[in-house]
Amino acid sequence: MTRNEVTELIILQKVVKKLTWPQLAEAIGMSKEWTTAALLGQMTLTTEQANTVGEMLDLPEQAIAQLQVVPYKGSLPTAVPTDPLIYRFYELVNVYGTTFKELIHEEFGDGIMSAIDFSMDLKREPDAKGDRVNIVMSGKFLPYKSY
Repeated sequence: MTRNEVTELIILQKVVKKLTWPQLAEAIGMSKEWTTAALLGQMTLTTEQANTVGEMLDLPEQAIAQLQVVPYKGSLPTAVPTDPLIYRFYELVNVYGTTFKELIHEEFGDGIMSAIDFSMDLKREPDAKGDRVNIVMSGKFLPYKSY
C-alpha cells in the first residue's frame, strides 16, 4: 500500500465516518493544522498516534504502518498548482514573496523562516462583507552562517 493510497483511504474513511480534522487532531493530541498535514502524507505519526487514527478510521495494518514512515515531503502534483484554492497561495507568493523576503531580511537579517520549527493557525473570521480566512504562520528564523 503506497502513501498516496493511504491518503486517499483516509480521506474516504473520514467522510464515511463523518469525522472532522479537528476531531482527529484532538484524538491524537495535536493541532488540526499539523494533523491534517500528517494525514495527507506530509508528517510522521508516532505508533500511538497511528494506532489511534487507524482505529477511528478502520484502517488496515499496512496503512497504520505507512503513517509511521518518514514521508517524501511536497504534495503538489505540478510545479504550478491547478487547484484554484492552492493556486491563490502560489499567486500570493508570486505577488508578495519579495515583500516577505525584504521585510524579514530588514527585521532579522540574512536568513530564512523555518518550515520545520513551524506552527500555523487557521480560523474563520466573521465579516459583514463576507467571512475571511485568517491564517497565522510562525516559523523560527534561521540565519545564514558565515564560514
